[in-house]
Amino acid sequence: MNEVTLKINKQHLKAYQNGYPLILRDNLETWRDDLHEGDLIRLVDSGGRFVAKGYYGLQNKGIGWIFTTEEQVNLDGSLFKRLIHKALEKRQSLFNDESTTAFRLFNGEGDGLGGITVDYYDGYLLFQWYSIGIYHYQKEFTRTWFDLPFVKGIYEKKRFETTEQASDFVGGTEAPLPLIVKENGINYATYLNDGWMTGIFLDQRDVRKRIMDHYASGKTVLNTFSYTGAFSVAALYGGALQTTSVDVAKRSRKKTAEQFEVNGIDPEAQAIVVEDVFQYFKYAKRKGLSFDLVITDPPSFARTKKITFRVAKDYPELLREVIAITARHGVIVASTNYAGFSLSKFTELVEKAFNGTGRSFAIRETYRLPHDFQVNKSFNEGNYLKVLFLELDI
Repeated sequence: MNEVTLKINKQHLKAYQNGYPLILRDNLETWRDDLHEGDLIRLVDSGGRFVAKGYYGLQNKGIGWIFTTEEQVNLDGSLFKRLIHKALEKRQSLFNDESTTAFRLFNGEGDGLGGITVDYYDGYLLFQWYSIGIYHYQKEFTRTWFDLPFVKGIYEKKRFETTEQASDFVGGTEAPLPLIVKENGINYATYLNDGWMTGIFLDQRDVRKRIMDHYASGKTVLNTFSYTGAFSVAALYGGALQTTSVDVAKRSRKKTAEQFEVNGIDPEAQAIVVEDVFQYFKYAKRKGLSFDLVITDPPSFARTKKITFRVAKDYPELLREVIAITARHGVIVASTNYAGFSLSKFTELVEKAFNGTGRSFAIRETYRLPHDFQVNKSFNEGNYLKVLFLELDI
């Protein structure tokens, strides 16, 4: 790959010197129109002194990522081995935990290389590539992982437009269908070669455990935007009386039933509703339904035939609907993975939702990303998950 030298704007120099990892076009004083995906970028200050080195890769977050502040380091197998070794050391406690066999092994810029994540599913790895730029280094990066003795097989998903093969399987041994993994002793059916999502969002592991251990016992539970019902399964493991899982996707019924079945739970004894969540709220209010525990973890953006939902604008409205069907002294688990606002801003939106409802609340617990989702301290956007446990009518 080519290497070009670009100057950083003076006002952004300190941020990069302090470890900010994302390369933004507006942060640069000089530019080259002949850059190609995967080219190396040598960043210097106004006096030409070396600051950091990164790669050029267009994605929704800027134009590339810094991977070193050492001028002699290159984006090659030697760097990959060093970064992967450090990442594995940080996850050793999870490797030693027999009750959990699915977690994140490598979290992009949090582990020193933005644009790529690696998830572990009981010996099978799932790579997610976020730009063509970093994908130029796919062969050497993948080869480094295949050298590890615990790797059974590797899958990958490309989060950029491509006309390459439809299969996500890279090599090694193919995973069974479904691949049953454990999280906190609970079974989850996953699929590594079936579209963007695998059947479970690994970043919510600690939240599901807390629901199971502390909030679910003896409660009626509503799980909105339920996907494959992972929160519902955790609630039942924690002693919930009844769960209702609501999602607009038609296949959510089959997927949720499967998650119950792999845990020996009769899906017919639980409510699985395929419907727009906002339409379900209307139904619940019409029928006078209320729930002791309501979990709401919506996508950042969603569109159905009748509704377009954006977390940044519409979360207070969503939460007001949830408040209306939450029982007295009930608990709401309010969650978002939207990186566009801070925890304090999210808390403001929650407070706004309660205005005029006549209900009071207290934030009992706050959760961010679990420790395997390593975060670069100089990149706040990377700590995207925000979860508030709200106790009502205090």
